[in-house]
Amino acid sequence: MSAVISLEDRGVVEIAGADATKFLHNLVTNDIAKLAPGDARFCALLAPQGKILVDFLVFVDGEGEARRYLLDCPRDLEADLLRRLGFYKLRAAVSFTSKSDELAVYADLGEARPEVSALALARDPRSEALGWRLIAPRGALEAKGSREDYETARIAAGVPRGGVDFAYGDAFPHEANMDLLAGVDFTKGCYVGQEVVSRTKHRNLARKRVTPYHVEGEAPPPGTKVMAGEIEIGVAGSRNGDNGLALIRLDKLADARAAGVTPTAGGATLEFVVEQPAG
Repeated sequence: MSAVISLEDRGVVEIAGADATKFLHNLVTNDIAKLAPGDARFCALLAPQGKILVDFLVFVDGEGEARRYLLDCPRDLEADLLRRLGFYKLRAAVSFTSKSDELAVYADLGEARPEVSALALARDPRSEALGWRLIAPRGALEAKGSREDYETARIAAGVPRGGVDFAYGDAFPHEANMDLLAGVDFTKGCYVGQEVVSRTKHRNLARKRVTPYHVEGEAPPPGTKVMAGEIEIGVAGSRNGDNGLALIRLDKLADARAAGVTPTAGGATLEFVVEQPAG
């Protein structure tokens, strides 16, 4: 039986106002105009150079001009997100408010829809393995699930965590697997950083990706260099037991495999699972 897991490192930002849909849709990597209650979108706000500034899940509540959006974001980036949203407001009829003191974020890894009362409840769009995502008033839900179970599922699904598996302000969406995790809509039109993301896809320019691996024994700590002989090919990130994620140069990994060289990190031998996007 599944159980709700508290995600205390997540914050909630509300975007509301008559122009909220247009405002958010024109900023982020995914299609917000088609987002309906009961669904969620994985998105990012990018720098004009195409690098990820903040990534988040978006939920919608209400219809028409009464629609409001709840952004499930890293809590330590919440203030920066609010500040950056303000840069783009201009004369738009839109407001941004922190709701983190009132609302909390939860996950439920079960297959069945959780039978709980929540302001927002949807399948996690990044991976079926991550089950359901919820936003509810603080204290309204009893969290009985294990954060370790959530991390196990996240790492096994190849879902990176910003600040551990990639650096905010220094990674492109493809490097953080956003194209593999339903985080980028390549048909929606313009948004901040869109030209760089589109060019990366159509010219197959992604050279690095956060990539799952398995080891015999314990996975190396985050920040450990991944080596192929004397050549550095990446850096280790999240870990859980004998599984982990690492940001890897794919060309160097391919060269190592072709040469029969096994990657290592901190004395451990790493077996990588490389997934490529369809099309």
